[in-house]
Amino acid sequence: MNKLISFVFICTFYVSAMAQGGDNSPFSRFGIGDLVEEEFMFSRSMGGLGASYSDAHHINIVNPASMASLKSTAFDIGLYTKYSQLSDADGNESTQWSGNLEYISLAFPLTNPLNDILEREERDLHFAMAFTLMPNSIVAYNISSVDTLSDGNSIIRNFQGSGGTYKFYWGNSMKYKNLAVGLNLGYTFGNIEYQRNVLFPDIALPFNSIFSTDYSVKGFLYNFGAQYTHILNKSQLEANKGLAADKIIFGLHGHTNTSFNTDANIYNRVEQLTNTGSSIDTLGSIILGESGEGTLPASLGIGATYFKGKKFAFGVNFTTTSWSSYKNEANPESLKNTYKISAGGYIRPDYKSYNNFLKRTFYRYGAYYKTDPREIDNKALTNYGVTFGLGLPFVYQRKISHANLGIDLGRRGEGSPLSETFARMTLSFTFNDDEWFIKRKYD
Repeated sequence: MNKLISFVFICTFYVSAMAQGGDNSPFSRFGIGDLVEEEFMFSRSMGGLGASYSDAHHINIVNPASMASLKSTAFDIGLYTKYSQLSDADGNESTQWSGNLEYISLAFPLTNPLNDILEREERDLHFAMAFTLMPNSIVAYNISSVDTLSDGNSIIRNFQGSGGTYKFYWGNSMKYKNLAVGLNLGYTFGNIEYQRNVLFPDIALPFNSIFSTDYSVKGFLYNFGAQYTHILNKSQLEANKGLAADKIIFGLHGHTNTSFNTDANIYNRVEQLTNTGSSIDTLGSIILGESGEGTLPASLGIGATYFKGKKFAFGVNFTTTSWSSYKNEANPESLKNTYKISAGGYIRPDYKSYNNFLKRTFYRYGAYYKTDPREIDNKALTNYGVTFGLGLPFVYQRKISHANLGIDLGRRGEGSPLSETFARMTLSFTFNDDEWFIKRKYD
C-alpha cells in the first residue's frame, strides 16, 4: 500500500513539473501541438518497436498486450533534454536547450511468478495491470517578426502558445500460452493558450492589437493490442529448460476515432500605451465558456521482432494514423494522414556474465522515418533520425533494475520553409520488484 501511495504522490508532482519544459517549437502552433511518442526511453533507443516488443522487466504501453510478459513489478520514470537548431528559408537560425520529466508508469503481474516456482506449478494464463501518466501533446512557442511600414515605422507581429494535454492510462493484459491481448483505457485533459499580438513600437501612444484564445480539452481514450510469440527452438527448450528461447513476436495495436470536448475563452482587444507606460484596454469582443467538440484520429500499428535468446533482437514496426479525420471546433484546422516506419534492436553479449559489466549491458540501435500531419506553406513535414542507447543493469534493494541512456539524432521539416535539426538525450530508470502478491508460507 505504501508503494501505491508513493506512486500517487509522484503523479501529483509530475503534473506540476511537466509544465516547466522550456520548449520553443514553432511546429506546435498547429493541431493540438507537438505529439509525444508513447514509446518509453528504452524502446525509443531501438527506433520505436512498440507493436512487437515485450520482455520480463520493461513496460511497453504502446501495445498493452506486452505487459502480460512481465515477471516482476516495474516502475519506470523517464526524463529528456534536447538541443535543437531551427532555420528558415531566409537563412535565419536559432538554437535552444530544453528538457523535462516525460512520463511515469507502474506495471505489475497480477500473479507473482515466484509463487509458481515455490509451488512447482506451470501456469498457462497470466494477467498484468499498469498505470501511466504522460503528456499527449505540448504547445510551446514564442515567435516574432518585424516589418517596416510605408511611413518608415516598424510593426512587430508576435505569436505565442503554451500548454498542452496529458493522458492517463489504465492498462490490462492477459496472456494464454503464446497469445496475449491487452487494453488501455485512458483519459486526456489539459489546457492550450494561443496569443497573437500586433505592436507598433515607433508610434507614440499606439493602439496595439491583442488576440488570445485559451481552451481546455477533456476526453476518453483507448488502445487495444495483441501479440503472438512463435518459438523457434521448441525441441531444444524441452531438452534444456534453462535455455533461452529463440522467438519471433508478432504485434498489432490500434484504436478507432475518439472524441473530446473543449471549453474556450476568446479575447480580442486593443491596448493603448500611455506616456507613463501604463496601458488602457478596450475590449473588442469577449466570449467566455464556448463549448466545442473534437475528434482524435484512428491509428493502427503492426510489427515483428526476432529475439536470439537474450543476446540479440531486431524488429521492424509500421504505424499509420488518419489525421485527416481530426476535428477541433476550438481551433479548426486541416491535417494530413501520417505513417511511421521504424527498425532497431539490441545486442547483449552475455547476460549471465558475473565479472564483466559491459557484457551484461544492452547496446541498443535503431532508425525511423515518419511523416507529420501538419504542413507549412503547403509543404509536408517529415521527420527522420537514428537512435542509440545503453541499458545498464544495476542492483537496487537486492533486485536487478536498469538505467537506460539514449540519444536520438534527427531532422524535422526537411525541404520546408522551417526545419529543425536536433539531438535528444534521454534517461530513464526501470525499478523491478518481485515481492508483490507473493504468497507467504509463514508469518
